[in-house]
Amino acid sequence: MKEFSKRLIVAVVLIPIVLGLVWVGGPALVTLLSLASGLAAWEFFRLAEAKGVRPLQGLGIALSALVPVMVHARYLGLWVPSPSVVLLLVPVLMTVVLFARGSDGHPMGAAGATISGVLYTGGMLSFAYALRYHGYVIDARGGTALVLLPVVVTWLNDSGAYFAGRRWGKAKLMPSVSPGKTWAGAYGAVVASVLTTWVFAAFVLPPMAHLTLRPLGVLVVGVGLSVAAQVGDLAESMFKREAGVKDSSQLIPGHGGVLDRVDSLLFTLPVGFVLLSSFLTYRP
Repeated sequence: MKEFSKRLIVAVVLIPIVLGLVWVGGPALVTLLSLASGLAAWEFFRLAEAKGVRPLQGLGIALSALVPVMVHARYLGLWVPSPSVVLLLVPVLMTVVLFARGSDGHPMGAAGATISGVLYTGGMLSFAYALRYHGYVIDARGGTALVLLPVVVTWLNDSGAYFAGRRWGKAKLMPSVSPGKTWAGAYGAVVASVLTTWVFAAFVLPPMAHLTLRPLGVLVVGVGLSVAAQVGDLAESMFKREAGVKDSSQLIPGHGGVLDRVDSLLFTLPVGFVLLSSFLTYRP
């Protein structure tokens, strides 16, 4: 009960703050995403270090936090590095690894973990900004609705998996990574995600964003987000199991770390952006 109380208090405090920052958008949203990206990258690099890999932690955290800022600048029409300039980070990173790690410091692991950490955290979380300012969006209400769709689907996807798993779960989904997950839970999660997507398409997107999804779009988006959420959760569980830890950190009382809270969103935000871009239609 004490742990549950912590989780509830933190949720009651944080959820309105996050929703408010998404609604306000702009620099407020970028600040939230940059902070979350930097902290998630720090936790990811700690997991890597637990297995003897030594990523360039300072550089990786800075780059991860910088990604949402660059996305914001691009949407404002300001100068941002071209893809060719961004790719120069690879030889720059290799040069730093050469002098900072050397051949005895597992340079391949250091470089790979650094690049992966930046893309996995800052790169994926930046899709929240892309959804908030999607080409279909005309105001703050519409942008907030598009961000909320993958977020709420992710939450209820977990609930569907929990209840279906408790009721019918026997066959394990992937016991070597997450012993508690079952195939019944996975199917329940898909059903919950499709139903949630339908509710959004029918009752949330039309009044808030003048958008909707046709039946095929509801099915594809719902299933796609459910699969993405479950794989995202399993991916972080895999990293933690390899590192031999239960939580990515203890930054959030009762919830573990930032990475523990956004693991599924790191997959559902980019997948949601791609699928919604393909299946959204205007509704007067």
